[in-house]
Amino acid sequence: MLKVLWLLLNIFLILIIFVRVPNNSGLSSFATKSNLLGSPNSAEKTLNKLTWSLIFGYFVLAIKFNLET
Repeated sequence: MLKVLWLLLNIFLILIIFVRVPNNSGLSSFATKSNLLGSPNSAEKTLNKLTWSLIFGYFVLAIKFNLET
């Protein structure tokens, strides 16, 4: 069950990183085209928190799987 959760976390983390725009404007170009994530600042903050939470979860599960073997 944890391996399935880890796989889903990996896929979602890859997708969330691809959503980020690499230039300095961040998500402002995306947020001005659609009101899906609210203002560009709140969208950027939300994606930052989500990304760091997923990275933390990834490392916790990776350490757990490494200690099992």
